[in-house]
Amino acid sequence: MSNSAFSHLPALEPGSVWLVGAGPGDPGLLTLLAAKGLAEADVIVHDALVNEDCLRLAHPGAEFEYAGKRGGKPSAKQRDISLRLVELAHTGKRVLRLKGGDPFVFGRGGEEALTLVEHNIPFRIVPGITAGIGGLAYAGIPVTHREINHAVTFLTGHDSSGIVPDRIDWEAIGKGSPVIVMYMAMKHIAQISANLIASGRSPSEAVAFVCNAATGAQQVLETTLGQATEAVTASGLEPPAVVVVGEVVRLRASLDWVGALAGRRLQPDPFRQSGQVRA
Repeated sequence: MSNSAFSHLPALEPGSVWLVGAGPGDPGLLTLLAAKGLAEADVIVHDALVNEDCLRLAHPGAEFEYAGKRGGKPSAKQRDISLRLVELAHTGKRVLRLKGGDPFVFGRGGEEALTLVEHNIPFRIVPGITAGIGGLAYAGIPVTHREINHAVTFLTGHDSSGIVPDRIDWEAIGKGSPVIVMYMAMKHIAQISANLIASGRSPSEAVAFVCNAATGAQQVLETTLGQATEAVTASGLEPPAVVVVGEVVRLRASLDWVGALAGRRLQPDPFRQSGQVRA
């Protein structure tokens, strides 16, 4: 990429930290500002879900530090990661903290930024495309479609202790949100499905699991809320995954553009075809 593409953008200054979203997987989804930061950083502290191709945009002398956190596996404590950013900035390095998706969407970016503020470290937030939108787009599933839904809810499937958050009002979400997008929910889908069905959601409602979204390893499982647990077990699929509940999942038959590139024949709009047009 030519330097002229970056000429109007701010510089990553020594002693400062950029909290950067790398998007859901495809390095082509990086923003120009993210690419510029990668090219200028002295040290890149990156997560497990960052595509390695993104790291190739770093300059040859850049240092890399792994700070991935994966459920059930040994990983650094969040406070230690935050303080490491402070330590690196205090040495005068240009620090880029690279996170999968968006740093402020279930990415602990707020916690890290608060620590930087606490220690008077200059910082910049560089948003990325969150997996709950971009990852689903690569699966051919829109999070909104005006004939189906006028609202969408994003939630996490587990809290800091690794269990389903007890502060989520499942009944309110189940009754009030036509489309629900869930991060880190795959391992707890049995309890989550039961919660949603108990709130009034139909067991026949469409559900999709998008694993390794927006990468060459992407896999999509389509099922229903009532069969989700058995379907995931039978499939052998593993996280990372984004889970979406709602009738927008059925649009994948028409909008799976990645599948179409591989030869899948797409259908006309399934709702118009069946006469199930929504208001």
